[in-house]
Parts: sequence; C-alpha cells; structure tokens
Amino acid sequence: MPLSKQDLANLKQLLIDRRAELLLVKETGIEAANVVELDQTKVGRISRMDAMQAQAMSVETNRRRDIELQRIGIALGRLVNNEYGLCLKCDEEIARERLHVDPANPICIDCASIG
Repeated sequence: MPLSKQDLANLKQLLIDRRAELLLVKETGIEAANVVELDQTKVGRISRMDAMQAQAMSVETNRRRDIELQRIGIALGRLVNNEYGLCLKCDEEIARERLHVDPANPICIDCASIG
C-alpha cells in the first residue's frame, strides 16, 4: 500500500526534526574532537590517555552523525523527487513501519536481509 500524503508529511517532519537535532548536537561535539595536548606538565599520563580515548570516541561519533545527516539529506531529496519510500535496490515499496523506525532508510527489509 503506497504511503499516504499524511504519512509522507509525518515522515518528512521526522526527518527535519532529526536533522535539526543532529546539527545542534554537532555544534557541541566539535570541541570534544579537538586534538589532545601532549604536554605532561599540564595533564598527567593517565588523564591524557583518557582524554585521547574520549577524543577518538568523539571523532567516531561525529563521523556517524555526518553519515546520518547525509542519509537524511538524501531522503529529503527523494521526497522532493517523489521517489521516497521506494527501495533503491529493487524499486519496491519500503514498509511504512520500517520508515517510521528510520525515515532515512533507503532499502526494503528483503534487500537489507540479502546484504
């Protein structure tokens, strides 16, 4: 069953809200990914190692956030082009429930299970 106009409007709003949330968090996460100072007179070795680990986790979090932002942008573009809700691999409809879980999802469950 194709997505209704109301479904599309709801999913679009979910995408827009999630993008706004990610962009807000991204602003605060930039500082955490800055290079850790290696001067042991200012920070002890263990504290520096903790800071380096936190920095690495922050860099990875930022990378994943950027990927999600890209997926959201692509989904919004597909909405504009009336291609949203169709699987990129098989061109079949993506289940409404699947899109409500992840509105940026570009493939149906069958194609996702294939790999």
